[in-house]
Amino acid sequence: MPVAIQRFMVCIMSGARTAPALLLLLLGCSALALDVGPGSPEHREAEYYVAAVYEHRSVLSPNPLELSSRQQALELMAQNLDVYEQQVMAAAQKGVQIIVFPEDGIHGFNFTRTSIYPFLDFMPSPRLARWNPCLEPFRFNDTEVLQRLSCMAMKGQMFLVANLGTKQPCLSSDPKCPDDGRYQFNTNVVFSSNGTLVDRYRKHNLYFEAAFDTPADVDLITFDTPFAGKFGVFTCFDILFFDPTIRLLRDSEVKHIVYPTAWMNQLPLLAAIEIQKALATAFGVSVLAANIHHPTLGMTGSGIHTPLQSFWYHDMDNPEGRLIIAQVATNPQGLTGTENATSETDPSHSKFLRILSADPHCAKDAQGVRCDEAAKWTVSAPPAFHSEMMYDNFTLVPVWGKEGHLQVCSNSLCCHLLYERPTLSRELYALGVFDGLHTVHGTYYIQVCALVKCGGLGFDTCGQEITEAQGLFEFHLWGNFSTPYIFPLLLSSGMTLETPNQLGWENDHYFLRKSGLSSGLVTASLYGRLYERD
Repeated sequence: MPVAIQRFMVCIMSGARTAPALLLLLLGCSALALDVGPGSPEHREAEYYVAAVYEHRSVLSPNPLELSSRQQALELMAQNLDVYEQQVMAAAQKGVQIIVFPEDGIHGFNFTRTSIYPFLDFMPSPRLARWNPCLEPFRFNDTEVLQRLSCMAMKGQMFLVANLGTKQPCLSSDPKCPDDGRYQFNTNVVFSSNGTLVDRYRKHNLYFEAAFDTPADVDLITFDTPFAGKFGVFTCFDILFFDPTIRLLRDSEVKHIVYPTAWMNQLPLLAAIEIQKALATAFGVSVLAANIHHPTLGMTGSGIHTPLQSFWYHDMDNPEGRLIIAQVATNPQGLTGTENATSETDPSHSKFLRILSADPHCAKDAQGVRCDEAAKWTVSAPPAFHSEMMYDNFTLVPVWGKEGHLQVCSNSLCCHLLYERPTLSRELYALGVFDGLHTVHGTYYIQVCALVKCGGLGFDTCGQEITEAQGLFEFHLWGNFSTPYIFPLLLSSGMTLETPNQLGWENDHYFLRKSGLSSGLVTASLYGRLYERD
């Protein structure tokens, strides 16, 4: 059950099946210790590793548009690196084997291409030169930040993942070489526990980052660890795109993702912890996600997520960052698929399967959606309406009454909701659908089925950002998606992450089943990505 600690949230979630628990040590507040399963200490050591993520409230440049000297830049970054080192040493006391820091945590943001230059380290290719910056500080110039990070990893005896700005000279013979003669990259670096630079990832999907270049080729970066096998790495906005995210996750050996991010929350569908958890659930991996902490900019939300459990921090009030430490299974368990569904003992799932097997024909007209099916399974037909959600024009129907079966369609996508409510609350919920090209703050094609709590009682409030709700549901949400890449989003009151009871394909429809919500439902959504239509 979720545990609220003052104004921030640390939660433990269990899915539809029993899973080995995680050990959480949240520094600076109460610690929660959970059983890690049967067996000897040697057995546990072989099946778990200890990970940490740090949500950092970075010291920012007071004038990011102004040009500073390298010395001034180093002095500002040293303030952030000092905090990093404190967190590494605190984590080392807890036996942490890998720690992840956020995007933009060292140098900040809102720079121009010119003003960020003093903050950039030179980045040699780790695949061309084996290098320990802490032990070989004079091998390359302008590598002071890399040296500090290398020494932290060595001092803490842990793998360390951090984000910084880097530079790489290029020749005029290179047709893509910028006019100033250098590439500038938003870069994640990985150091081993002895301080060696293992690899680097250069962000491919930039989010309005004029200071940086997109690398000519996509970096598909994985690294091996002695404690948990292969990890993949990417950054922030990358999570919504095929390259590198999906291409990396196609590697069956990648069971863990390290994910530095500087994510501005946008409810109801793209809060930071929401999409982090969805990635873990959809692909059956562990996600170590470190976000920046600037609540006034809507930036908070970090966590250690597995398909069945999550530990996270989301706080829009507390000005301080947070270190989260958890013991994570080396081979994360995924949600049980449809082949083991308990349809015989679950009346709601049995009804869902019977509805799907009937495969009713539905057509849209001026009044909404009409479905020709047996009277027993007649779809309720409340009035359809349109409302803006996440800058997209959703088609929605209100969710009225204590039970029902609703459907709403857009283009080729039809979304269904089969639901029961133990009690009714004085709140408006709606089932929405969008099938089209999203064009604000990025251009990408999505198919979405979403059950959301509206901001008020008017239809025009559906899609607004809210975090509190009282409505409890037991439901199946499904749609005839045209993509296999579907992110399940499930959030309840107080920014509480929930785990679906079941996910999977049934009769060419993808579904999410949930009962036993811990608090009122904020949103339940199936967020599909059609990468080929971007």
